[in-house]
Amino acid sequence: MQITLSVNGESHALDIDPRTTLLDALRDHLDLTGSKKGCDHGQCGACTVHVNGRRINSCLALAVMHEGDEVTTIEGLGEPGNLSPLQAAFVRHDGFQCGYCTPGQIMSAKSMLEEFGNGWPSNVTDDLTAAPDFSDAEIKERMSGNLCRCSAYPGICRAIRDAAPDEGMHKTEAAE
Repeated sequence: MQITLSVNGESHALDIDPRTTLLDALRDHLDLTGSKKGCDHGQCGACTVHVNGRRINSCLALAVMHEGDEVTTIEGLGEPGNLSPLQAAFVRHDGFQCGYCTPGQIMSAKSMLEEFGNGWPSNVTDDLTAAPDFSDAEIKERMSGNLCRCSAYPGICRAIRDAAPDEGMHKTEAAE
């Protein structure tokens, strides 16, 4: 099947089986290997990408479903020598060990900060009518769909907190 995917601002014509997941299209057809295949069941978050600005597990989406959408992968956030604020914060705060989950963690964190900045409540938000508190509990809840087998969670939380102002959150929102 012929489709065109817009990935990281570039259009790509693909001839793929209609059953091909977005993750497999990115990795196997476009050589964008930052998104990882962890569980292949949407439970680990290693394959997290953005579609039209929202985070999704790309292992659960068919590529043909996203023709006409804007897909952003970790490769679209920054590059060596010009890292995004979140990527740089993950490096500064050791928000990774083996690095396998790191691209998905960063993609999820970027969306999580946007969701938080828009005032979206989470499962642990105390007052649904007030702006959520940028607490460790909120960060952990909002990132709970991304697993790290190396247990780099303290560094991940520090990196998210550190990068929040540079990712568009106001300093008052990012303060504890």
